[in-house]
Amino acid sequence: MNIKKLGLIVNPWAGVGGPAGLKGSDGADTVEQALAAGVEPQAQQRAAVALAALQPFAGQLEILCFGGSMGALVAEECGLRTRVVGEAASEPSTPADSERAAAAIRAAGADLIVFVGGDGTARNMVNALGGECPVLGIPAGVKMHSACFAISPKAAGEVLRRLLAGELVDLREHEVRDIDEKSFREGRVSTRYYGELLVPEEGHFVQAVKNAGREVEELAVADIAAKVVEDLEPDTLYIVGPGSTTLAVLNELGCEGTLLGVDLLRDGALTATDVGAREIEQAIAAHDGPAKIILTAIGGQGHLIGRGNQQFSPTVLRAVGRDNLIVVATKTKMTELGGRPLLVDSGDAELDAQWSGFIRVVTGYRDAILYPLSNGDL
Repeated sequence: MNIKKLGLIVNPWAGVGGPAGLKGSDGADTVEQALAAGVEPQAQQRAAVALAALQPFAGQLEILCFGGSMGALVAEECGLRTRVVGEAASEPSTPADSERAAAAIRAAGADLIVFVGGDGTARNMVNALGGECPVLGIPAGVKMHSACFAISPKAAGEVLRRLLAGELVDLREHEVRDIDEKSFREGRVSTRYYGELLVPEEGHFVQAVKNAGREVEELAVADIAAKVVEDLEPDTLYIVGPGSTTLAVLNELGCEGTLLGVDLLRDGALTATDVGAREIEQAIAAHDGPAKIILTAIGGQGHLIGRGNQQFSPTVLRAVGRDNLIVVATKTKMTELGGRPLLVDSGDAELDAQWSGFIRVVTGYRDAILYPLSNGDL
């Protein structure tokens, strides 16, 4: 691909619902609720991380975008030449604005469109573009089940760098899927196929579609739960992440817990359920003793931090520490990664780099493996 014009679409509110435990960011009411909870939007920052890779090509590249926070603001801050082709009709911008932006940018001659958001924004790209224009997602949402996203903002920048450098990069059609947020907040996962996008794909920089099925035997999950419960320590605050494997740990203790939220556990009993980042931070500060995190990875993708569990903010992760991270997953789930590492994408590049390396994964009763954890770098 000989790129001269690069389209940029930023959903400025992408991901704001994650740290607040809202299971998504769709709708003005959700955005207002998240902002009222003190959440700071991260979409501009994540866009800047990806766009930093374009600096060597700034003289030969034009960014086509909508004005203000939908693209022009961050592109100009990164020192890139921009051409504004439209504006959002309202503030905060809406999905309709994202679709209008995609159509206008394509009509202006973009060779590739990069969007910053989650599955909802990916759906907007399908509606506006179909499979006619190559599209790459910079992950910034709460729900990112679709296979059009790079594994991290930095990885998106690397894909763009390779394209601009004239290296051979495959273009492949990938599925776009999304979860119904109302059902998600009620603890039910209801995914729907919306279409396909043409995505530049290079090595391990672009994520696979999330495997939404139940991929492991109940016995294997029960063995993991039994081992974790056996190792629980008194007077320790356990912060239990979302997922069926982590929920099995709570069920082993006779606790109901939440499948898709984050729960707090101490001395075998739940002290809070479905908490957000601020509540977790407050609980850690108020707890007179150690804190540990119990997490599992997303099947098919391998994301451990930064997909559907943004309640684990960089502040929370630093307060707990890497040594107090308990990772649980069946060997089936780990084998299906095909050797790809587990991934950390917390939004804090320094923390992600510090946490990279090999990590212990509990895979059964008194059975564990060492497995690489990566921030997406080579």
